[in-house]
Amino acid sequence: MNANVQPPVASTDDSALVSVQARGPITWLTLNRAQKYNVLSAAMIAELKATLEHIAEDRNVRVIVLAAGGRAFCAGHDLGEMGAEVGLDALRALFNACGDLMLTIQRIPQPVIARVQGIATAAGCQLVATCDLAVASSDARFAVSGINLGLFCSTPAVAISRNMLQKPALEMLLTGDFIDAPTARERGLVNRVVPADQLDAEVEKLAGTIASKSADAVASGKRLFYQQRELTIEAAYRRAADVMAQNAILDETQKGIARFSKR
Repeated sequence: MNANVQPPVASTDDSALVSVQARGPITWLTLNRAQKYNVLSAAMIAELKATLEHIAEDRNVRVIVLAAGGRAFCAGHDLGEMGAEVGLDALRALFNACGDLMLTIQRIPQPVIARVQGIATAAGCQLVATCDLAVASSDARFAVSGINLGLFCSTPAVAISRNMLQKPALEMLLTGDFIDAPTARERGLVNRVVPADQLDAEVEKLAGTIASKSADAVASGKRLFYQQRELTIEAAYRRAADVMAQNAILDETQKGIARFSKR
C-alpha cells in the first residue's frame, strides 16, 4: 500500500467497530479494527448491519461509502470464532448473520460504494462483491482463500458468482489465489482502479455524481436492478415496466421530462 494514503475517516471513538462520518449527502463508514485486518467478527457484522439500517432511514443520505482503516480492507471472518469448540449451530448462525449483512447492503435504498485500499479476502472479498459499486487502489488485492484451509468459500461464492464470469469466479474459489486490482476490474469485481493517492478523490467523484441524481429514482432503480435478476425475462420486463411507470409520474421526473420536451 502507498505509504502516503491515510485511512479516510478518523474514528472519534476508538472502541467503535464502525466509525461514521457525514460529508454532505454522502456518509462514510469505516471498518475500525485495523490491527485485526478489519475481520468480520460477529460483533463487526452486527454493528455494520445496524449502522447501515439506521442510515437507510435518513433521506438526506444519498450515497454510502464503505471504507476501512489500516493496510487491509477486510480479511474475512475472524478465524478465532470458527474453531473446533464452536459447533455446527453457532457456525450456521455466524454465516447466516453475514448473509443478512450482505442482503442489507443490497436492500437499503442508498447505493453503497466500497473503497478498497488493501487486501480483501474471503468474506472481505464477498463484502466488496456485495457493495453496489467498488473503487480500488492499484495496490489492492483480492482472494477467496478459504480453500487453502480446507474450507470452500461457499457464502462468498454467492456474491462473487453474481459479479464475475463463471470460470474466473470458480478459479478464484478453487485455487485461493490472489488477483490484483486491474484483474479484478477486468473480471467485474470492481468498477475503477486508480493510484493509491487518487483513491479518495475517485471515490468522492463517483459518489458525488450519484448523489446529484434523483434520490427516488436511484432508490427504485437499485431495488429493481437486484429484483429483476432473480426473475424470468418476461417477469423482469413486467416488473421493470411497472417500476419505470411509477418513477415517470413523480413530480421531479415530470419536471425533467418537461424541460427536455420543450427543446
